[in-house]
Amino acid sequence: QVQLVESGGGLVQAGGSLRLSCRASGSILSISAMGWYRQAPGKQRELVARISSSATTVYADSVKGRFTISRDNVRNTVYLQMNSLKPEDTDVYVCNVRVRDGLYEDVYWGQGTQVTVSS
Repeated sequence: QVQLVESGGGLVQAGGSLRLSCRASGSILSISAMGWYRQAPGKQRELVARISSSATTVYADSVKGRFTISRDNVRNTVYLQMNSLKPEDTDVYVCNVRVRDGLYEDVYWGQGTQVTVSS
């Protein structure tokens, strides 16, 4: 089993910054992609940013140029640096990790961390 522990959410004023962290621990041979999603109540979860094992990144259009995703493969940790935050960035941010298991991948989700941006 793999556990994900997220941290770094909170309340910030518009224009401010936050850094989210998500550390994976447990039975891990190797991790392929890691990412962050956002989810508002009653809405579908949507991708914010994703980073592959070769450090290729993908961003939602709404966060390009403001958010940066990175990973530490030694610590099995993914980060999301969020700058120039806007009130519309307010949401629960959920970590996603894909762990290789032979020919397959197991997908794990974190509990979510609240990000609130005040105007």
